[in-house]
Amino acid sequence: MLPARNLLALVLLTVMWGVNWPVMKISLRELTPLYFRALTMTGGVFLLIGWYRSRGARLALPPGSLPRVLMLLLPNILGWHTLSIFGVQALASGRAAILGFTMPIFTVLFGVMLFREKMTPRLWLATACAASAVLLLLWHELGTISGRPAGMLWMLSAAACWAIGTLLLKRIPLQVPTEALTVWMIGLAVPVLWILAITLEPAPSWSFSPTMWGALCYGFAINYGAAQIIWFGIARSLPPVASALSIMFIPVIGLGSAMWITGEQPFAQDYLAAILIIAALGATLLPAGRARAA
Repeated sequence: MLPARNLLALVLLTVMWGVNWPVMKISLRELTPLYFRALTMTGGVFLLIGWYRSRGARLALPPGSLPRVLMLLLPNILGWHTLSIFGVQALASGRAAILGFTMPIFTVLFGVMLFREKMTPRLWLATACAASAVLLLLWHELGTISGRPAGMLWMLSAAACWAIGTLLLKRIPLQVPTEALTVWMIGLAVPVLWILAITLEPAPSWSFSPTMWGALCYGFAINYGAAQIIWFGIARSLPPVASALSIMFIPVIGLGSAMWITGEQPFAQDYLAAILIIAALGATLLPAGRARAA
């Protein structure tokens, strides 16, 4: 059983990351996607550096490790965070969250295709559930006049990048503390995002509403700051079931919180797709004994 302190931290973390989806949607009402990512990542990385230095963490990279860090940041930071924010711009935030968390299923499929990992009946079930959820949402997007099926491609591409990054993290030998790796990956991505934003998007007016300033603060202080600190504080002590359940509930919280944060009203297809994604994540992430008990 998890200690009460870790359980509370895990619940708080799950809520933080779930609520972040509609918060991002609010931000994009007044700011373009790349500028939003550049601003929030910049603030976040300074918060992380300050916090970890105050705690005495070592953030220096060992000699010769920079090329591998660059290889990991491409899918994990630039790929996931850039593609997903365009997906959130095009889709309802709850729907984007559901699609984003197809990542574990992509991880399984890429592991089978690229690394000859074994495909079990449970993984086939997870793949079928995830594919059904995607088809359900795609059918609804194509069936509505205001639908944005391109947004689904953004989110699925983002999930695929995250999956590739996860596989690389497990297979690229790198003796770097997780805190240092995160700071360097985000820090090195920041100038790239600023260059892309300045080159591809119009300069913002900076005359934001109070709601917008609040959403930006949430982005760097909570999503890229506090949530990262909490995660690294408890990740090593979490049993696999606990972290798996946290991942499963993030899109559900994203879908539910969007109703009162952005005023989005989910369709029946959204609820059914969320249930299918939870089933897929459960089959993929939960230990076999736990899955049979459920």
